[in-house]
Amino acid sequence: MCQHQPPCPAADVPGREAARVVASHPEQGWSLLCNGVVLFEDTGELLPDGRVIPPHRPRIRQLALGHARISRADGAP
Repeated sequence: MCQHQPPCPAADVPGREAARVVASHPEQGWSLLCNGVVLFEDTGELLPDGRVIPPHRPRIRQLALGHARISRADGAP
């Protein structure tokens, strides 16, 4: 499926999210990767065989994003 050199990671291996984006729809919150994986902005995934990978955003990132939202809500830049 992938024509890139080096080839993108397959859909069934760890690191599959490193494949190149072939279609991006940020307004809808998803992107299609070269390996057939649909990657959602919450880090959930839909694999080409229909399996669902639940969101797996690292905890530290969630805390950082939550802090940024609180800061903005308080009027901080």
